[in-house]
Amino acid sequence: MNKDLLVRTDSFTAPEETRKAGLYPYFRVIQSEQDTEVMIDGKTVLMFGSNSYMGLTNHPKIKEAAKAATDRYGTGCAGSRFLNGTLSIHIELEEALADYLQREAVILYSTGFQANLGALAPLVSRHDYIFIDERVHASIIDACRLSFGKVQKFAHNDMEDLERLAAKLPYDTLKFIVVDGIFSMEGDLAPLPGIVDIAQRYNCVVVCDDAHALGVIGKQGIGTGSHYGINDAVDIQIGTFSKSMASLGGFIASSKSVIEFLKHTSRSLIFSASMTPAAAASVLAALEIIKAEPERIDQLWVNTHYAIARFRDLGFEIGHTASPIIPLYVRDNHKTFALATMAFNEGVFINPVVSPAVPSEESLIRFSLMATHTIAQIDRAVEILHRNARHLGILDHQIDLVTV
Repeated sequence: MNKDLLVRTDSFTAPEETRKAGLYPYFRVIQSEQDTEVMIDGKTVLMFGSNSYMGLTNHPKIKEAAKAATDRYGTGCAGSRFLNGTLSIHIELEEALADYLQREAVILYSTGFQANLGALAPLVSRHDYIFIDERVHASIIDACRLSFGKVQKFAHNDMEDLERLAAKLPYDTLKFIVVDGIFSMEGDLAPLPGIVDIAQRYNCVVVCDDAHALGVIGKQGIGTGSHYGINDAVDIQIGTFSKSMASLGGFIASSKSVIEFLKHTSRSLIFSASMTPAAAASVLAALEIIKAEPERIDQLWVNTHYAIARFRDLGFEIGHTASPIIPLYVRDNHKTFALATMAFNEGVFINPVVSPAVPSEESLIRFSLMATHTIAQIDRAVEILHRNARHLGILDHQIDLVTV
């Protein structure tokens, strides 16, 4: 093994230090279906760290659809969509999604991460600009790195800062504004009406990553544009199937012209194997359930409003969340790990988010809800988190921040 490489990797000691402290929270092995309760190390744990907002990952109709697709098409495609990997079920899903999302056309990707890579890299040339919110998903940041465009960040959800950037450039310069519809850590929504207004005045393309918005907001859960009543003003909608759609894969939805361009220029499409038949069938089944059972979205929001109110009443700092993603700000890496570990030991799975993912002073617990959580489950989790947060002095610290 190369010695210089080992020097680099051996000096990476943070995970081992966290393990020695008994606080390592990652790569826990789940031994059951993804549900409101999961089995880890033979122990039943409440799951509040999942992105399965609709609670569909173990739905019998979806499992049956995946089995039937495997029986018909096999387990994989052995190639990319561009060559031998286009199945009739892929076309069926693209047409169903285009209808559901009220878009002219859709193209499928193997993951949501690849969808973001596949959209920006081919569409943005060296003379173009990309304006990204400073809190966008890592896949958008990597997509910007792959493009030849000039990338500029604007302050989170700050329309004055975005307009300042747009106003500096000539009107006829191609400019892309790229945001998350629902931000994955903070849980707040992009101010899409303000973004669209700036885009129209300064000749910009609006790109919205609806990974966490699909199935959650908008008419029938079709996303952020629909939520604000401006679906047609979003030029490019990107999403993933690994959350509300209970599967794996991603998509780009836009005009027929944009999708045709991407089909022949998007490297993460052309040089990646297709979605598996089972994954595509699972999304089709999930779409049908979401459309047929609108009460699932209603219940998700009952759970969300209830949990937000409880956390606020108990003194947690939860920022500006307006979604089933509730950040519990701890603002200390060690205490964030400690709270996650203490909660897990009492049967609650939550996700710690620490630096470098966020600055240490913004470290948080990410608490996320499903439509299938019960109020009793939410109460139990909130009570355990509250008791341990008080023990760690987290809530007292936040009170001090408010009064200073």
